Amino acid sequence: MTNFLEPTDAEAVQHASGCLRGWRREHQGLKVAVVYGPLSIEDQLYSTKCPVEQRSSTALAESLASLGMWFKVLDPTAPEFIQEVSRFDVALSNLHGPFGEDGKFQGLMEYLRVPYCGSGVSASAVAADKILCKRVMETLGVPTPDWRAWSGGPAEWDGDSVMVKDPLGGSSVGMTLVHEEVGFAEALRAAAGTENGQVLIESYTPGTPVTVGMLELPTGEVLAFPPLATKVHKAEYYDADTKLDADSKGTVTVSRADLGPEVLSRLVGHAKTLWDGLGMRGQARVDFMVTGTDEVYALEVNSTPGMSWGSNYVTGAVLCGLSHSDVVLAMLHEALTRRPYDVPLPAPVFTPMTSVREAAA
Repeated sequence: MTNFLEPTDAEAVQHASGCLRGWRREHQGLKVAVVYGPLSIEDQLYSTKCPVEQRSSTALAESLASLGMWFKVLDPTAPEFIQEVSRFDVALSNLHGPFGEDGKFQGLMEYLRVPYCGSGVSASAVAADKILCKRVMETLGVPTPDWRAWSGGPAEWDGDSVMVKDPLGGSSVGMTLVHEEVGFAEALRAAAGTENGQVLIESYTPGTPVTVGMLELPTGEVLAFPPLATKVHKAEYYDADTKLDADSKGTVTVSRADLGPEVLSRLVGHAKTLWDGLGMRGQARVDFMVTGTDEVYALEVNSTPGMSWGSNYVTGAVLCGLSHSDVVLAMLHEALTRRPYDVPLPAPVFTPMTSVREAAA
């Protein structure tokens, strides 16, 4: 079982910070690939609507520069990406959605023998699929709103408000709050997308969105951040436009959750259960909904939390006394000190050649 640290354990956190800075001095020549680009619909949205200064890739680059690390931002949609990323010591990805945090990128790095930050293939895949993750939550005894999956055909409207979600979508992309039957079918089509995949229909649970971040430290312990509450000012729920806040209108505020000790304990306890149950590593963030009667419901697990300067995850770390660069160091440390592969397979060797796509054109 994982040994978790509480944010109030300042001495342990300071000790971990000292370990990280000592490790940094021994790795000044580290070559870091910051992987970010418009691979998924979610990341395409960020690339087109989110100002550069608000992006995670910008904050990561600035922290790496302040740490004296050699780095380059690599676009996974570029044709030379695979050959280029294989030349780096470690990959620090902030990709979201399909191909980024669902195990596919992680599997590619495993094949290329490139160390990477964060959870492995299976944990990433299950966490990214909201339907699979719901099943795991139920198995682990973590409460989550009632739900059902829709795979096409007639869908019965039972009269209650629901959240219709793309199971692989993030940042509320493809998500619709439906109060009336008239909009139900269209919401299902929008969430299914062009691939007509499964859709998650979740009972609408009004309340306060709360998130709990976790970070693996060089001591082998995992630090659970204080729960943070999100207040949405100009929308009915925490939708994609509110999360982007591209115009910096301040339509949402994030602060330490003002909840009773018993509720806070339940939130952190469920987050820890999901970390162990899913086999997470490196970093993660668990999102919850807390109702007006203090009921706690887990919504989803994020294996690749946003790392912009003002993100929920970074805010939680700061409350524990950790800077953005401390978090980046912890992520790199975890990736590079992870147990080696069980089977020593040779790394792929690339030679200059015409790409398969070009040859087929």
